[in-house]
Amino acid sequence: MSLQGDIASVVKSVDLELYDTVVVNENDETIFRISVISPEIENGKRKGVSLDACVELTHLISPLLDVTPPVSGEYRLEVGSPGIERKLTTLEHFKKSLGENVSLLLDEKVKIKGRLSKVEGNRLFVEKEGQTEEIDFNAVKKAKTYFEW
Repeated sequence: MSLQGDIASVVKSVDLELYDTVVVNENDETIFRISVISPEIENGKRKGVSLDACVELTHLISPLLDVTPPVSGEYRLEVGSPGIERKLTTLEHFKKSLGENVSLLLDEKVKIKGRLSKVEGNRLFVEKEGQTEEIDFNAVKKAKTYFEW
């Protein structure tokens, strides 16, 4: 199994879902960032992830990374939630964001904002102003969820 698969299994063991893993460099420091989300929906919204759950995951994942480091050299492990407003870069991200508000920038510099109602194959379905727009995933340049206050 791959490191990503191993991490996903550990995350699932504490009743959460792996959202993303990424290596970033900030202030001359390498960070291996793991983002997790709750699979539970409460009142139409995805339930939050507690700090205690992130700490527990850090303790569970750290020994795994001692055996299979994600990068060469020194790095810091960071486990957390991707946040209420987060980037969507994969079809899996879109599937995990069903029912949420999304903002899309398409190839033609067209912006679309609305509620993500369905993901079918490579097609995204966004509801806005009573209409449903069907968008090819490959036409999306940038995408993120957004929260209306």
